[in-house]
Amino acid sequence: MENREPLKPFLLAFPGPLRDRLVAAVLSGEKVSTSGLLVEYEVEREELPPVGERSAVIDSDGREVAVVEVTEVRVLPLGSVGLQHALDEGEGYATVAEWRAGHEEFWHSEEMREALGDPRFTVDDDTMIVAERFRVVERLA
Repeated sequence: MENREPLKPFLLAFPGPLRDRLVAAVLSGEKVSTSGLLVEYEVEREELPPVGERSAVIDSDGREVAVVEVTEVRVLPLGSVGLQHALDEGEGYATVAEWRAGHEEFWHSEEMREALGDPRFTVDDDTMIVAERFRVVERLA
């Protein structure tokens, strides 16, 4: 591997089976979009990623396995997420309702509520999400 500047980590879910599935979907090319909560960025005092930013996909063991480049970033209400975004997440969702149910389960999880510092956090149609599109530019593993 060539010497390069350290890249910001591209973290999908929490380490474990879900992250493993998501990382595999990125590496296979099935996953080209992801969704996060705008409030996550606010809690972590993190800027939204600019288009063109490259980051390292991190697996559950903390290894960099690929470099991705952000191709689009949209902030929109949860109720406005469309079918193409749901399909492009590469998690096998066939409808927006399936996509939403899967994401609500994750966003309402104890781990997520703890990360946000709000034990009763819930989402609704007006919850702002960050919808990112990306492409793999280099495989590292």
